[in-house]
Amino acid sequence: MWAVLKINNKNLETLKADFTNKLGKDVKFYIPKVKLKKFLNRKIYTKEMLLLGDYLLCFHKDFTKKSVIASLKYSRGLKYFLNEFCKSQNEIEKFIFKCKENEDKEGFIKFDFFEYKKNRNFEFISGPFTNMIFKIINEKKFYIKTLIGNYRVTVSKEKNLFRAV
Repeated sequence: MWAVLKINNKNLETLKADFTNKLGKDVKFYIPKVKLKKFLNRKIYTKEMLLLGDYLLCFHKDFTKKSVIASLKYSRGLKYFLNEFCKSQNEIEKFIFKCKENEDKEGFIKFDFFEYKKNRNFEFISGPFTNMIFKIINEKKFYIKTLIGNYRVTVSKEKNLFRAV
């Protein structure tokens, strides 16, 4: 059964070790990550971010037992277990499947995972329009038509040239 945990990111490795010691080696953790790229001063900087912020997904067959959760409640690095995670197993599994389906070779979530919404602000992170903010006018399979001020620009989806603002 999958559980959703709110964690302290600084003590993540301690938390994993503590859970492994108490539950055994059959405990699984899933923490989806995104790699962001930023173009600044003619250099590209990359930053890893956790997709769920300070939440992680943890699987163990004994999470149905309240005694197991009570024994883990005060683990170092754990803030709390989210309530009612038992009722949301289908949604959690669908989310994990969608994330794993959209991971690259390094285990980072691809930008295909995110849906582009019209009338939402985005920012170019590389190319001639770096740091300029734009809105999406129209979305096609391989490209997006954008509006930058009064100019219409067509941008490829596959190059990851922009991010949501």
